[in-house]
Amino acid sequence: MQNFLDKLMQAAKASGIEAAEAYIAKQDSFSARSNKGEITEYKSNTKHGLGFRGLKNGRMGYASTEAFDDEAIDQLVKGVLESAELCEDTDTEFLYDGKDEVPTLDLYNARLDDVTATEKLELLLNTEKIASEYDEKIDNVGYNMMTTGKHTLRIVNTYGMDRSFTESLCMLLTGPIAKDGDSVSVGYYGKLSRDFDQLNAQAVASEAAQRAIDGLHAKSLPSGKYRVIMHHETMASLLEVFAKIFSAETAQKGLSLLKGKLGECIAAPCVTLVDDPLLVTALEARPFDAEGVPSKAHTVIENGVFKTFLHNLKTAYKDGVETTGNAAKAGYASSVYVSPSNFYFKAGTKSFNALLKDVSDGVVITEVSGLHAGANAVSGDFSLLSKGYTIKDGVRDQAVEQITVAGNYYELLSSIREFADDLTFPDGGIGCPSADVGELSISGS
Repeated sequence: MQNFLDKLMQAAKASGIEAAEAYIAKQDSFSARSNKGEITEYKSNTKHGLGFRGLKNGRMGYASTEAFDDEAIDQLVKGVLESAELCEDTDTEFLYDGKDEVPTLDLYNARLDDVTATEKLELLLNTEKIASEYDEKIDNVGYNMMTTGKHTLRIVNTYGMDRSFTESLCMLLTGPIAKDGDSVSVGYYGKLSRDFDQLNAQAVASEAAQRAIDGLHAKSLPSGKYRVIMHHETMASLLEVFAKIFSAETAQKGLSLLKGKLGECIAAPCVTLVDDPLLVTALEARPFDAEGVPSKAHTVIENGVFKTFLHNLKTAYKDGVETTGNAAKAGYASSVYVSPSNFYFKAGTKSFNALLKDVSDGVVITEVSGLHAGANAVSGDFSLLSKGYTIKDGVRDQAVEQITVAGNYYELLSSIREFADDLTFPDGGIGCPSADVGELSISGS
């Protein structure tokens, strides 16, 4: 690889490319699924690819390859030159010089190297068995999956920058189906970790099975206004969809209503929103971003006040500020854009049960679906099919489904009354505590 990179950079310089960067990604992955006590799917593979970008006459060109030979070098250089010539983006582009030191983060658990395929499959089958035997109401385990992965990223450029890191990721997910008479309910729950030994079959299976049982005999609600608590997983789902409103790239395109509101109060005083790529317990931690810029934590909203957009080098230059180190790539072949790392609302001090008591009578929304069709990231409006349960006298009451929760995300940020202390990162880098969001409109029966 080093020999290939040396030749590539020399060829780029000889072709007149002013500055060039190689983004090398290697991923070893394992995944398996089971059903009715048997392995139904098993995959183990390695992917290795290189994204190449370079500046020619101030325009950025992109190319990529999965081959690492002399022919690939010619194709990459030619691809960058042609792409740069066709580029219609007139914004100033440049590469990071790589002079600043990056933090040292421990993102890889070496134990994963010793875990055998047999151990992984046994854990998967055991999870399904525990879930299926959890209660007589569990009729089947419709979805049972586990994955492990090792990902290495390296960025090299003509300014002499050469930095890399390796991370591990493991996931165990199951979806039992509960049945009682004519009522059927599915409960999903998963665990993500960098450490394989943190995947506990008993904990995952029991939580998923109990969720399935709790959803039995769910009913709709009469349409109206209700006091609502958003469960931490629901809050995370909403933040993931609306995260782009905090992107400078989105604002510069006129697609975020936060444009021009830096320094203004845009949320309730209890709302503090943080982007922290140094938080190693969450799964979007990284020592540097997709441009090689060293990672730092940033407070996006502090006690309700909007402090900063998220930036990469390009958007920061355009706004005359420093980058926040939020450059991202969807894969080695993609272009650079802006995206959060570990993005989360700070937790409150009350327990979830204390939040229920404070509300006394209302609705807890535990699940929303149709997020991409039912949420408008520009206007902030959302109307989402939801599930959950009612609160009566401060405790959990009746399971509810076939309801639609509607509101506006900008208004929701201002209406949050309190966060619970249960900050959770359910799907990786987006984290939220449960929140008392005041009143929302619910459409039902």
